Amino acid sequence: MRANDSHLSDEELLLAADGELPLTRMNELSEHLAACWDCRARSGQLESAISELVAVRHAALDPKLPPDIGRRALLKAHLSEQAAQSGAGGWSLFFRGLAFRRGLAITAVSALLIVLATVAVSYRLRTQSSVLKLARLPLEPSRKLTPGATRQVSLREVCSSQPEDGSARVIPVSVQREVFQEYGMDGAPPKDFEVDFLITPELGGSNDIHNLWPEPYYSTVWNARVKDELEDRLHEMVCNGELDLGTAQRDISTDWIVAYKKYFHTDRPL
Repeated sequence: MRANDSHLSDEELLLAADGELPLTRMNELSEHLAACWDCRARSGQLESAISELVAVRHAALDPKLPPDIGRRALLKAHLSEQAAQSGAGGWSLFFRGLAFRRGLAITAVSALLIVLATVAVSYRLRTQSSVLKLARLPLEPSRKLTPGATRQVSLREVCSSQPEDGSARVIPVSVQREVFQEYGMDGAPPKDFEVDFLITPELGGSNDIHNLWPEPYYSTVWNARVKDELEDRLHEMVCNGELDLGTAQRDISTDWIVAYKKYFHTDRPL
């Protein structure tokens, strides 16, 4: 249906591009386009839009998709046929070529959507896998990887009012990376974990890798901050003479959560 008496409607242009109009009407459209600059301009805009879609296909999909030799051969054959018949049926050939290019553009857009959907699903699955992996990590260190390690220190040094020089607490970045690698957590976000001492330096713990583990911040219950409370509690008890230093070291390295419950007399963090 035409929009008015003097110009072709967009619907007719699209139907003609798809080759869905009767031959008589196609001939009328060809004659109209030969005489009407406005309608030819709109046809050109349609072809330009399709060309842009084809360009998107080449830029975005060619690097990702395997070459489709059959389709390219078909395109070459079609172009050769057009070149051989260039002298006859100009507008009819134009519409057939336009329909072909339009179909190619639709195919390209469909393929692009499939690629984008595949990438989105893959990213979502990787994210979910990472979240599940972190959720399964233990709240306590592996006994095999982190059994605990101490340094030679006296009770006087442990309870001295003089601050330590800090060397026992220095964990080189290279050692921190090694800790994450041993636990299979190379890609873990640093904000969610703290490379911490199993036996704190205030209780004679060393900065040996066997005394280090990636302690989670992400747990809302038994996390790094809760363990800090236990460390302070044990240090206070040792220095007050309520607890032997060796016992404190053994309890916190064996199971710090059990130790917390034992020394705070509670089943949950205070």
